[in-house]
Amino acid sequence: MTKKLQLVASFLAMASLGFAQEAKETATDSISDADEALRQDNAAFVFTESQLGEDDDVTQNVIMVNSNTNVFNSNAGYLFSPARYKFRAYNSRYSDIYFNGVQVNNGENGQFNYSTIGGMNDATRNIDASGVFEANAFSMSNIGGSSNYNFRASAIPAGHKVTLSGANRNYTARAMYTFGTGMTKKGWAFAGTMGYRWANMNTAAVEGTFYNSLSYFLSLQKQFNERHSLNLATWGNPTERAQQGASTDEAYWLANDRLYNPYWGYQDGKKRASRVVNNYEPTAILTWDFKINDRMKLTTSAIGRYAMYSATKLNYSGTNPHPDYWKRFPSYNYDVWGGTAPTSDEYDAWLNAYNLWTGSKAYRQIDFDQLYFANQQLNASGHDAIYYIERKHNDHLFFGLGSTYEWNIDKSHKLHVGLQLASNKGMHYQTMDDLLGGKYFHNRNTYAEGSYADGADEIYYDLRNKDGEVKEGDRFRYDYNLFMQKATVWAGLTRDKLRRHSFIAAKLSGTDMWRDGKMQNGICKDYSYGKSGKAGFIDGGFKMGTNVNLGRGQALSVGAGYEQRAPQVNVSFVSPEMNNNFVNNLRNEEAFTCELGYAVNNKWLQMNLTAYYSHTAKGTEWQNFYFDDVNSFTYVSMTGVKKHYYGAELGMKFKVTSNFTVNLLGAIAEAKYAANTDVIYMLSNKGDMTHDICWNKGMRESGTPLAVVSLGLKYSVKGWYFNLNGNYYDRIYLSYSPNMRYQSTLRDQITNFNDGTMGYIDANGNIHPSETLTAQAKSNGGFMLDGSIGHTFRIAHHPLNVNLTVTNITNNRKFCTGGYEQSRSTNYTSKENDSNGSQVNRTYNFQKNPKKFYAQGINFMLNLNYRF
Repeated sequence: MTKKLQLVASFLAMASLGFAQEAKETATDSISDADEALRQDNAAFVFTESQLGEDDDVTQNVIMVNSNTNVFNSNAGYLFSPARYKFRAYNSRYSDIYFNGVQVNNGENGQFNYSTIGGMNDATRNIDASGVFEANAFSMSNIGGSSNYNFRASAIPAGHKVTLSGANRNYTARAMYTFGTGMTKKGWAFAGTMGYRWANMNTAAVEGTFYNSLSYFLSLQKQFNERHSLNLATWGNPTERAQQGASTDEAYWLANDRLYNPYWGYQDGKKRASRVVNNYEPTAILTWDFKINDRMKLTTSAIGRYAMYSATKLNYSGTNPHPDYWKRFPSYNYDVWGGTAPTSDEYDAWLNAYNLWTGSKAYRQIDFDQLYFANQQLNASGHDAIYYIERKHNDHLFFGLGSTYEWNIDKSHKLHVGLQLASNKGMHYQTMDDLLGGKYFHNRNTYAEGSYADGADEIYYDLRNKDGEVKEGDRFRYDYNLFMQKATVWAGLTRDKLRRHSFIAAKLSGTDMWRDGKMQNGICKDYSYGKSGKAGFIDGGFKMGTNVNLGRGQALSVGAGYEQRAPQVNVSFVSPEMNNNFVNNLRNEEAFTCELGYAVNNKWLQMNLTAYYSHTAKGTEWQNFYFDDVNSFTYVSMTGVKKHYYGAELGMKFKVTSNFTVNLLGAIAEAKYAANTDVIYMLSNKGDMTHDICWNKGMRESGTPLAVVSLGLKYSVKGWYFNLNGNYYDRIYLSYSPNMRYQSTLRDQITNFNDGTMGYIDANGNIHPSETLTAQAKSNGGFMLDGSIGHTFRIAHHPLNVNLTVTNITNNRKFCTGGYEQSRSTNYTSKENDSNGSQVNRTYNFQKNPKKFYAQGINFMLNLNYRF
């Protein structure tokens, strides 16, 4: 353990251990049940549609923060969702999700996709949410918290509920119906819900997108006697939606639209989206509750899920057809950042591009008619199509079993012991979705064709089917399965004595993983087809905490824990699309975390103040992307990753009167790489491995504000309630590009720009890059005003709840929610452009043109629900 960790642990040991647990709100709370129900409706809407990053290519990792014993945790996720807020900037694989006690995080990346339970708000409302250092009955909580959803039929209230919603967000209309019987005298309970969410290209908030999603949930429970109960639940939500693409500030300026979307175009005068996602995950879970006696019970659940996910993409082997390709921009024609006036020819070229962009909406979008024409011309001469729509498939077959034994030993002690088993088969392949008027296509590596002789093995993606033509619906380029099997045992002991509530928990896991290739890649012909070897990992950890009641509504809490985590399957292979090789130096990730909290809970004030620190080490990260400097896809593995997470959170609720409440929330966080990282990468046109160092020390976690503050006013009177929240967001970083910070890349740039402004190389050959080269792109935060108004009416003696929520009332369109740096060099070495292989300077500056997403302007959601 480092000295820093020792100091932190010593400091925490000086205080009493635990996590503050306050009493629930009293009956005099000014927020009505209807207000809370509608807040949950809208919260679920925001989580599944805005915060989840469904409409971009950058992974937006979300954590559902919902620990109702903490003012900050129970409100932050909902209030800050327009900014895609992530709890403590953690990746969502650090947050564990359970259904009826069985863990359901994705078997490959460890994350949970909340959109798979979207549109089922009434079924997903019963949650046992556990904070980082809160003991619970279903797990040893992860460093990002854990949540257990109760899908038993008896948990859904008896009666009927109809919900109708209208919005100008990702979808335009929503309708839901929910029915529950409660537990009948004969011991049966049934509950179900069905919903539909819809928007077309003319009504969706972002032009060129649409949304169609049907959701269903059915649950049947039988209470055999006082000891035994069995529940069967099944659900799914088949969804088809078009994605929004990020673009540069130059594109947004030229289009005069912060929501400009380059992922659609015109075909025969009609709008067509190039990026369309289809997702359906039918799931079933069987739960047995066994009350052994008055002090012991056993809960066991088995779950099966078949996830079918696919996403289309426009691809090409000719001229780049995307409308925001960098060579189409005005700034391609001269260095607009260099401060040098353009020549007359450069200015004329700039002006021509500017006029094309601003003068024609069709020019700013994909020209599908031109793509069809090009393919048809090639088809007439017997050549392969050069433009096509491919579909990437990521399907999963998952089985899980979770069993928890609870023993109330005595009045002061309670023991929980659990077992989790998981098996996942991930099926990854690519199919030809649309040849766009073409007839011919072959499964060849076009990136490698220029590097090898015609007919060489290396230019074929599958040597077992060299000359087969690819038709629409056929698999091509890659086809492989990834397997994961995992077993976990855990135990937790709680103790309540006098004014102290303490717990300790521990777990132990074993994980196996392997790959099974279905194509024999020509570049990796000896180690791509068939099964790889197995990689096995043993990991585990412990956590402890105590909450001390200081009296007069005050509490002090402290917790600490250490854990080792097996690497996720999705980062364990160097280039899974091409071969069976595991990443070198693949190890368990280590995670240490601690927390200190102070809480107050009295008649007029509820407050939580928390400070935390987490450190992870020996982690592995992976990504792949097209790198046009070398005209190849590159597969990048980073090992030995170290990160720091630390900060403070404040949540305060002031009850000014019985009708008027003031809420104050704030957080300041740091989440960054603690050291530079070892890198190994592989190019898809060569297959050789290159070792390097990524200068990513100090790079921040992206896509979330690291500083937030909110002031909220809530007022209720005579069945009406009014909420107004002013939120300010700051320190939002974009996803950084590792290859722009390779040591070899930085060395080349310093060598060619050794003028003191870009760094220097010392006498020992060590490089010292300036911040100009390594600075991470940062987006604009800002202020956002949100509000809602609602009322409960009585119709035929039953409640009708009406709520209107308006987000971004001030119409702040300059607020950037995230994005990513482009993985292309402004200055690079290319033998194709210079026969001497010397430095080539592009006029277009990629470093100053990251791709971004901006928040929607003023938007609303009108929600009505009627219970009877």
